Amino acid sequence: MAEARGLLERRHEPWVTLPSLLWLILLFAVPAVIVFAIALRPTDPYGGIGAGWTLQTLRSLGNPSYPSILWRTLWLSALTTVVCLLLATPVAYVMARAPARWRHWLLLAVIVPFWTSFLVRIFAWKVLLHPEGPLKHLLVVLRLVPADGSLLYNAGAVLLVLVYTELPFAILPIYAAAEKFDFRLLEAARDLGAGPLRTFWSVFLPGIRRGLLTAMLVTLIPALGSYVVPDLVGGPTSEMLGNKIAQRTFVDRNLPHASALSALLAFAVLIPSIAAIALERGRRVRGREVQL
Repeated sequence: MAEARGLLERRHEPWVTLPSLLWLILLFAVPAVIVFAIALRPTDPYGGIGAGWTLQTLRSLGNPSYPSILWRTLWLSALTTVVCLLLATPVAYVMARAPARWRHWLLLAVIVPFWTSFLVRIFAWKVLLHPEGPLKHLLVVLRLVPADGSLLYNAGAVLLVLVYTELPFAILPIYAAAEKFDFRLLEAARDLGAGPLRTFWSVFLPGIRRGLLTAMLVTLIPALGSYVVPDLVGGPTSEMLGNKIAQRTFVDRNLPHASALSALLAFAVLIPSIAAIALERGRRVRGREVQL
């Protein structure tokens, strides 16, 4: 009886997943195929897409300036992700251990920035980091920066604002995982002689690994495609791949070249996503083998 019921449930599973599958095909797979197809078309002199097929657009990615831009995009995005995870994990831990009456207020404090326009928040940082702004004067008084130094239009400013914009996206999934964590396991580890750091590293972090994985992906992927932040607080030496895509689309009107850069960025996004999924699947397989 139980086997027949399980077989019936598995027969209905494809119909349950069909809406999500159609949504992914229409809104993800089809646009991605169109972008890849445009990358193989020639450029039209009038700013459109030419007739026929060519590999010249892909060959143009050999531009000597692109490797440095791609490398800057990768290391800024990776460092943003690492900093966000380092900051978000203890914040989520404190939020999950806080009394119930305080959790809602702490969660509200995390999502309050979303109530303000993204552009307004970036312009606020631009004002704050301005050479004549209060932060610059304070740092000069404290002798932390020279009087002729600049807090704007460099990679440091881009990293700072990227961390600010992506940090809430890292906190929320880690908090969701930490809230479900059984904190009695930490007490048991302490009773068995583990120190605070060993308990946090060996018990708490493995217990919320799915939240950490989700936080990594939702932080890394938007950071890789960021172009507003580098455009407003960065400079010519802080340009990221998203800025080149926007330039090729809106300024140069070179849609095939923009599509080729978008395809390159898509691969940069897919590779860490596939690697993370493969690691999680490998961990599950090893877990099953240990149980057997």
